[in-house]
Amino acid sequence: MTATAAAAAVTATAVLAACGTAQPPPARGAKTPSASGRVLRPDPPATPLPVASNPRPVDCRRTRCVALTFDAGPGPYTDRLLDILKAKGINATFFLLGKNGVNRFPELVRRQAAEGHELANHTWTHRRLTEASPTEIRRQLVPVQERVKELTGRTPTLMRPPQGLTNPRVAEVCRSLGLAQILWTVTAKDYRDHDPKVITKRVLQGARRNGIILLHDVYPGTVPAVPGIIDGLRQRGLTPVTVSQLFAPHRPQPGRAYWSAPST
Repeated sequence: MTATAAAAAVTATAVLAACGTAQPPPARGAKTPSASGRVLRPDPPATPLPVASNPRPVDCRRTRCVALTFDAGPGPYTDRLLDILKAKGINATFFLLGKNGVNRFPELVRRQAAEGHELANHTWTHRRLTEASPTEIRRQLVPVQERVKELTGRTPTLMRPPQGLTNPRVAEVCRSLGLAQILWTVTAKDYRDHDPKVITKRVLQGARRNGIILLHDVYPGTVPAVPGIIDGLRQRGLTPVTVSQLFAPHRPQPGRAYWSAPST
């Protein structure tokens, strides 16, 4: 691992493990939440709103699909990941982190939308929502909703609670915001183990039709594993898709928690 990659890994780990750290200065034109939960933007966006594209069409009623998802970005490795997904002809769902993701890399959010990926909500600071009041939960979710819409023209309809922790209070706030809770069936624990071979093996061992794969595009070992994961899934007769494609023609219901898509 290079010194740059090691530093990025340390930064990513700190972001997800310690949500109470000081917020870095926002990029020009970026939104930040105020004490009231409103999002304040000091400058107008510098670039025109892109046209968000739809994902490549896949009918998961006839195809053995599995959702490919990435949490806590965008980050330093996301650009390379998007190159790989484009070359492989794959669309994924990105559960975006606000403070150190969308706020720092708005151009990558625009690119994700323009290339047909699905954008979803992973809170502003990765706080455990089960430890928060309803007002605080809204403060974690609403700024991401608003910022993604400003950047792409689309408002997320899916969210993933940090660490997969949810309860009726979280569910009710999500319902009021039109957000379904998306959990997962398999994770490579790439936040802990950064060996691409280990990551690939764990995903392929656990991947099943209608399942949801959890990865992170903010750790050094994950993106190098993605080509092998996609090839391995295809060899097993599985097609990686977005979460919404996996659930189509039905839509995940706001407030409800899903670990996989229902069998069709």
